[in-house]
Amino acid sequence: MPKMKTHSGASKRFKKTSSGKFKRKKAGKGHILTKKTSRKKRKLGKATTVDKTQEDSVEKMLPYK
Repeated sequence: MPKMKTHSGASKRFKKTSSGKFKRKKAGKGHILTKKTSRKKRKLGKATTVDKTQEDSVEKMLPYK
């Protein structure tokens, strides 16, 4: 059986934590920041985990992480 290929886009966006969950960045911090409050921008800067409904698909894209 050949080795599976890692999805290169997913490998740049997700990191696996020690508990087995995947860490991701939040969307919405790229542009159009003038209308967003400081509180909103500060919260968008924090990392969060991938939702449990999406964990299987991320796991398939990153077979060796």
